[in-house]
Amino acid sequence: MTKDFDRWNKHKKNIHTRSEPPFYHEREIWWCAVGVNVGNEIDGTGNVHDRPVLILRGFNAQTFLGVCLIGRRRSGKYYVPVGAVGDRQATANLSQVRILDTKRLIRKMTTLDETIFLNVARKAAIALFPSLRLK
Repeated sequence: MTKDFDRWNKHKKNIHTRSEPPFYHEREIWWCAVGVNVGNEIDGTGNVHDRPVLILRGFNAQTFLGVCLIGRRRSGKYYVPVGAVGDRQATANLSQVRILDTKRLIRKMTTLDETIFLNVARKAAIALFPSLRLK
């Protein structure tokens, strides 16, 4: 599969100059311009290279820890179903957790149910930090 890094780079320059990033909260799911990425890093789709991202942890007004969502059910220790998001069943892909700048946020989709969010956060901690022996 050929990746269009040049088109993404032009779009990324516009994102970088965005003056007022949106205000966000943990548990929210946003369309987010994750871009065209290297190797097996998850890409965005469409003209703006976006995909749904769940905000796991906000650090400040500019950055947050997000987990990319995929629009199909998958099983395994790195996948957690989150239910319907928009018109599709979504799954959090814990192998695609990353720090993102709020300038990448495009528009809010929904706020995840607190119980589901806590389940995703717990499973993320277990999957990402197994030596902590979290339950």
